[in-house]
Amino acid sequence: MNRLNGNEQTVSRIHNRQFAAKVTTAADAAAAINPGDTVAISGFASAGTPKSVIPALADRIRGARAAGGNFTINLLTGASVSAETERVLAEVDGIALRMPYQSEPTARRRINEGRMDYVDIHLSHVAQQVWEGYYGKVDVAIVEVSGITDTGELIPSASIGNNKTWLDVADRIVLEVNSWVPEAMTGMHDVYYGTALPPHRRPLEITRVADRIGQPTFRVDPSKVVAVVETNAADSASELTEPDEVSLAIAGHVLDFFAHEVTAGRLPAGSLLPLQAGIGNVANAVLGGLDRGGYKDLTCYSEVIQDSMLRLIKDGAVAHASATSLALSAKGLAELTENIDFYRKHITLRPQEISNHPEVVRRLGIIAMNGMLEADVYGNVNSTHVMGTKIMNGIGGSGDFARNGYLSMFLSPSTAKGGAISSIVPMVPHVDHTEHDVQVLVTEQGLADLRGLSPRKRARVVVDRCAHPEFRPLLHDYLSRAEAEPGAGHTPHLLGEAFSFHERFNTTGSMLP
Repeated sequence: MNRLNGNEQTVSRIHNRQFAAKVTTAADAAAAINPGDTVAISGFASAGTPKSVIPALADRIRGARAAGGNFTINLLTGASVSAETERVLAEVDGIALRMPYQSEPTARRRINEGRMDYVDIHLSHVAQQVWEGYYGKVDVAIVEVSGITDTGELIPSASIGNNKTWLDVADRIVLEVNSWVPEAMTGMHDVYYGTALPPHRRPLEITRVADRIGQPTFRVDPSKVVAVVETNAADSASELTEPDEVSLAIAGHVLDFFAHEVTAGRLPAGSLLPLQAGIGNVANAVLGGLDRGGYKDLTCYSEVIQDSMLRLIKDGAVAHASATSLALSAKGLAELTENIDFYRKHITLRPQEISNHPEVVRRLGIIAMNGMLEADVYGNVNSTHVMGTKIMNGIGGSGDFARNGYLSMFLSPSTAKGGAISSIVPMVPHVDHTEHDVQVLVTEQGLADLRGLSPRKRARVVVDRCAHPEFRPLLHDYLSRAEAEPGAGHTPHLLGEAFSFHERFNTTGSMLP
């Protein structure tokens, strides 16, 4: 079928007549969404986010507000979505509730001002909680796909996220068919339909990163599809800067640690164990360093694939990478599309309930590497709340991997705000990962291996190896006085001073005296 797309005539990706009959405009599709609806959309780390229906919905909300009406929705996603998508709805105050992860400044400001409810949960929990009805019924799902087969199955685009769940549970479905996505990506996906709620769960038959247990397409009930919109628009690029000295120093400590673990016989030489790395320049620096470390046949079982992973695959250092989304820069997107036939053999995209599944993470023995905002001297990690109260992004999948991985590592520069904030503090005012789930802390100053250490010994190692020299005397003084207190206990603290670093920053603009 030939259709007009902008000023160009393109071959439609819709090969099923029943769905072709439902093709309409973005504005008409947005009319299927009513005030108060719970709307679930595709997208994970900006990849695969709907391109046209959400802006049309924002226009509709803006018009309703101009007429004196109140139009909000509850928004469910896979994780973060493209900044433009989140912003356009937040700017018109169109979101009443948001779940499970966000990373856009306008939405973040609304949340911290109390104008938008936000539920921050582990990404592996989303599908089950939605199936169990924690958020009520899902009224509408807006899902981007790259095509529709002649039998009516949906070809996923550059992310899977929670799309399978959205298509299963939503009352009404709007499909965006994006012809920008390379057709050769077909077959990269592994959509598993064997999940069930307790007590009917079965083991997931994944024993190697490259194992496939599902099918390459989504199933959908055609009667629930109320609109199909054709688009041709690129995903928003996840731009990254070149790693700075701090990121490279952190990466160096991690790579030295891997070498040490190989020598100790705790990691396999050459291939290590499957890697998971969060998003950002530090993660890219660590992965980039692996390319220079002589490793071969590495594997990755993670949430996202970044530019550095493509380089590792191309260079032969990584044999296979499994994720739920492609979080690539413009350069990375170009590399993927130009060599899609090659990368399809080495990449598998899965639903996030599988990419983040605790059972699989534990079985494969994942090396989990995630960022943090701060850690306290005993190893408790805050990865979400600035000064304990203001949400930054969310916990995402870090807890899925840290709690269940073979190794759990948290990485961060030792200071922020030009040295005014220490990432090592006496006590974190918000805990996302307890000391029981944190094995290794890394800053540019060094690496603290906390395995097998009691709290008092952990504290000295954390301060000596991870804290910035400007803050070490303060932290040692705090620990010494806490330990000297009568009845100091197993984990000594000065409760009257435990948050003194944060209080000082809020008062003076610096954690330093």
